[in-house]
Amino acid sequence: MTTEKTTRELVYETNRDVKWICRTLQRMEARDEDFEARLRALEGWQAEKAGEERRVSTVSAGAGGVVGGVVAVLIRVFGGG
Repeated sequence: MTTEKTTRELVYETNRDVKWICRTLQRMEARDEDFEARLRALEGWQAEKAGEERRVSTVSAGAGGVVGGVVAVLIRVFGGG
């Protein structure tokens, strides 16, 4: 007694497996899309934060330059240099 499957049974089993694979791939793609969206949001936040830090650094450097210039003028006016 052999338990070989008929062609019809093999086609049915293959069809069922293909449907399962397709559903699994769809779930994986949906999960990947969600992951990519979260990653893009994180990258945007990181770029925004880096931009804010650059602006603060630039403002600080500018303010330091202005203060240095004012001090130099005051020293010159009051005869320190």
